Amino acid sequence: MSRQRQKFATAPLLSQALISTLAICGVIEWRSDLAVMAGVSPPRDAAMPVLPSRFATVILHFAPLFYHRSWRHAEVLLIGAILAPGTRTVASLLRICGLMRERHFVNYHRVLNRAAWSPLLASRLLLRLLIETFAPNGPVVLGLDDTIERRRGKRIAAKGIYRDPVRSSHGHFVKASGLRWLSVMLLVPIPWAERIWALPFLTALAPSERHNLEHGRRHKKLTEWGRQVVLQARRWLPGRDLVLVADSSFAALDFLAALVCHGVVCITRLRLDAALYDPAPPRLPGTVGRPRTKGERLPSLSKVLIDAGTIWQHALVPGWYGGGERAVDLCSGTAVWRHAGLPIVPIRWVLVRDPLGRFNPQALLCTDPNQDLRWFVQRWQLETTFQQTRAHLGVETQRQWSDLAIARTTPCLLGLFSLMTLLAAQLSPKARGAVMSAAWYHKRRPTFSDTLAAVRRHFWQEHGFAMSRHPGKAKKLRPALQEGITYALCHAA
Repeated sequence: MSRQRQKFATAPLLSQALISTLAICGVIEWRSDLAVMAGVSPPRDAAMPVLPSRFATVILHFAPLFYHRSWRHAEVLLIGAILAPGTRTVASLLRICGLMRERHFVNYHRVLNRAAWSPLLASRLLLRLLIETFAPNGPVVLGLDDTIERRRGKRIAAKGIYRDPVRSSHGHFVKASGLRWLSVMLLVPIPWAERIWALPFLTALAPSERHNLEHGRRHKKLTEWGRQVVLQARRWLPGRDLVLVADSSFAALDFLAALVCHGVVCITRLRLDAALYDPAPPRLPGTVGRPRTKGERLPSLSKVLIDAGTIWQHALVPGWYGGGERAVDLCSGTAVWRHAGLPIVPIRWVLVRDPLGRFNPQALLCTDPNQDLRWFVQRWQLETTFQQTRAHLGVETQRQWSDLAIARTTPCLLGLFSLMTLLAAQLSPKARGAVMSAAWYHKRRPTFSDTLAAVRRHFWQEHGFAMSRHPGKAKKLRPALQEGITYALCHAA
């Protein structure tokens, strides 16, 4: 161990959690000082934004990923991304921090397009903090989904033409030009919101087929990227039971078989015309030839759905797609899903129909017959997270052109959703439970917009809005803070 790391290891202000962070980032050379690690605020007249001590216990976990100078610039960008309204360009982040007259503004751009730091290690640290805070025990439920970031321009090399899932419908097809991102999220109950939130921690760019052909690379299908990111999360969580919830895009035999081999339970949709079989009968002694892989062919689920002899069970599903309780009819069974040339996956299938006919019947599958398929309704929270990050965190408003900055910015903005939730957990129950209500709109539980407002309110109070009990100690706001407030109030759009 170097002298510098021995110095940090013996510092009384260094918490045990930060020591484990340094262990994870052991390959990174740490170039900071005790003032940064201890959360010592800069002088009041300094232009650098103040990191609240209540939030320093969370944010400083990511400091060992950077060299000292890069970390100071990254810290400014992080605070600016939390406080900035509207777009999340680097220029807007500097303006909200009162650094619009910073001559060396290019150093802040270099955090994204040049600086040496590992987004993969940042994802691992973020996942560890989320697990310790919201899911310390029990099975870990993950959600996997892709989204399209609408981007245009010749400099956006990895873009492609995709079906827009938001604007398209069954009878109307809408194409969109942009980048395809695949995100893994942690599905956990948030105490102050009293509902399940999807917290992103690992996001990967899936380049288009045209981009890979132009660069001489093998094109990876979406299921291949999904297998890679989920198995990465599996390696980060040894000893924990993992349950993956995904949509029909990941109902592929090779994808499911690869995850089953690593102990990941998958829950997704199933085609009504899927080829289902009985398990292979026991092999008799003296039988010649290859072992059988399947038994007799079972009726397709579309036939089971209309069969008058099908036995349905009435059930109440809580939190149906982000709403209240929903009464449905269920029919379940076990089978072997097989297709020629692909792996064989034993599954439990469930048919779901609405007695009132409010939605079309659908089929679900689970690779573990003993798991609860009601976890599938939590998948809708992934769509809610994508919508919230676009509305409140500026996804699709960034304007980076370099490949490295593009590959870093969108995962950082999605991870900011989870980081905001972690910061809100550090607040008092009264502060994080406050809701924005009005005479014409009554809100019972806080949403992400209220959580973001609570974190911002604490930041602004630490910047200089805290009232002193002694009237003679009133001080003027420093110029950098005045410029940030002016930008927030006058340039909100």
